[in-house]
Amino acid sequence: LWGNLNSPKTGENLPTKKHQKNPQKLKPPSPSPVFSPLPSIFASPCLCSPLPRKLQAGRPARPASGIRGSEGPLRLGRAWARLAGAPKILVPWRTTLTRIGGQYGAGTESYFTLLRFLLGLNILGALFQGALTLLPLLLLGPIPGPPSQGVHQPCGPYDPLPQGLVDYPTLLINLLSGEGHLEWSPLFYGFYPAQLSGGTFRLPVAYLLSTFVSGLLCLLLILHRSVSGLKQTLLSESGALTSYSHRIFSAWDFGLRGAGPVELRRRALRYELQVELEEASERKRAEARTRAQWAGLWATRILLNLLVLAMLGAAFYGIYWAVDPNKVLQTPVLRLLVAYLPSIFISAANLLLPPVFGLITGLEGYPRSRQLQLLLLRTVFLRLASLVVLLASLWNEITCGGKPEAEACATCGYNSAERPCWETRVGQEMYKLLLFDLLTALAIPLLVQFPRKLLGTVCCGRLGRLLGTMEFQVPEEVLGLVYGQTLVWIGAFYCPLLAGLNAIKFLIIFYLKRFSLFFFCSPASRTFRASAANFFFPLVLLLGLAISAVPVLYGIFVIPPSKLCGPFRGQVTIWAAVPHAIQGLPRTARDFLFFLGTLSFAVPLMLVSSVLMVYTLTLASSYGRQVSKLKGHIKMESKSKVLLAQRIVALSGEERDL
Repeated sequence: LWGNLNSPKTGENLPTKKHQKNPQKLKPPSPSPVFSPLPSIFASPCLCSPLPRKLQAGRPARPASGIRGSEGPLRLGRAWARLAGAPKILVPWRTTLTRIGGQYGAGTESYFTLLRFLLGLNILGALFQGALTLLPLLLLGPIPGPPSQGVHQPCGPYDPLPQGLVDYPTLLINLLSGEGHLEWSPLFYGFYPAQLSGGTFRLPVAYLLSTFVSGLLCLLLILHRSVSGLKQTLLSESGALTSYSHRIFSAWDFGLRGAGPVELRRRALRYELQVELEEASERKRAEARTRAQWAGLWATRILLNLLVLAMLGAAFYGIYWAVDPNKVLQTPVLRLLVAYLPSIFISAANLLLPPVFGLITGLEGYPRSRQLQLLLLRTVFLRLASLVVLLASLWNEITCGGKPEAEACATCGYNSAERPCWETRVGQEMYKLLLFDLLTALAIPLLVQFPRKLLGTVCCGRLGRLLGTMEFQVPEEVLGLVYGQTLVWIGAFYCPLLAGLNAIKFLIIFYLKRFSLFFFCSPASRTFRASAANFFFPLVLLLGLAISAVPVLYGIFVIPPSKLCGPFRGQVTIWAAVPHAIQGLPRTARDFLFFLGTLSFAVPLMLVSSVLMVYTLTLASSYGRQVSKLKGHIKMESKSKVLLAQRIVALSGEERDL
């Protein structure tokens, strides 16, 4: 074979009878450039091997056409490849993510990819909110003033602007709590008027439309991302991607050039093989357990889950107590601390409990992938359920415990004495949670990671290694992103500029986490499959979106809006502004829109949707059966090939004996 590759002449360097008699004298020639090592290929200016040129040496040359004959199509192909790869250059942080994936594994890279995706979602949401609400207000005006300055009203008074001069400590408190001049600003719901000058642009409808469009866009983009990750997850769980051969023979990117990208890709493949080996060894250990070991393991799991439930209950009670207005800490000196008590309790629970959950999950004897899923589920339940407890406490306070006939809610339908503009109050809570989350993200590298790294370099021996070794905890960091994005989905209706603030926060967090990853953290000792992360992380995002939609829709359809602030003042409910706006449309459009809300349209739509769903499920089931049959055929073919190879070996042995 080497002789044919090194000479175009037929028969040159072929073994003769003399060589066949003395096989030890037969020396293979120097290997062809085709079989050169990978670094030499990457250093080559062209990836094309000289083999096709030598094979075509005896063929007549084609007539030259275009740009120097055959160089024309080659140049056109290269130009087209550069043009097709141009959009990849516009992808932000592409080089950084490649470096992270090569040094720390694909699981860590998936965190930063999700962070980039959420940053894009927040930028789109901020653009929609600004274009539909803030921009018309600034262009059409007028800028609204406070609703009641010294005038007593049945649902008031409500005057958020401070009187007289404000000292710097008060300004700092207002900045951190969203009160004072910041409360009556475009940042919060109460600032927006019910009608703009001219009366042609309906700001309440645009306000609702911006919320629904942003939520629908987030839903579609997350579904697209989760479906693309689902394909890899199904393949990996089916066993098609758990073999090592495809990673060794077909996972290399031969378009890489230079020592840096080659080394990063080599490390990424090493991490993937490490994940496969870890999961294979864990499956073998699970198969070797006896019945007694399984019984003890399940008893341990039950006790540990009871412990997890007890810790979650204690955390939720602390959050409920922090929101309760009847606290003895209501003093002027501790006003800022009292305002931040819910944020402090939620952040403390989110910081302290996930590491405990990680230790508990490691004691339950699950495989690494299952441990990751359980840790994510428990942490996401903690973070999202803490928000649910906070919102339930707020709704209980606003609606007088669900009793509109109560004395505090009988006049206006909500607790106007405590919360004259309850929508702004909810927006302030989300604003404080987001701000405290950012402060926590800034404090951890400065107050925890940097001192640990410094002590690790100063101390020697085992203590220094223990203090200085820090791993990037992907599940906890991902749940932090989901928690921050859920805050935005809940508070975007009550704080329209919250998506823009969250985009700035995510931008800061990206560079902060990248710095802490490269300077403080070491590669994870135990990695996990990136395909599971690419599907499970968007699934958690969908769960956060579904949970955030419940309180927002409850506030839109059930709770009466504030009478002294916001674009929906004077309405029975927030949604009542939509039928009121439809009444002003032409008759044809009005009748069509009202028809969409009747049973005459809803029932056929449900029937058609049900038929399409049944058809899709049936089609998917038939495809699944076909895939199972094809897998069975592949197994039979592999077994028959093994039997055939064994038969050939046996026959060759018999001939040798003869």
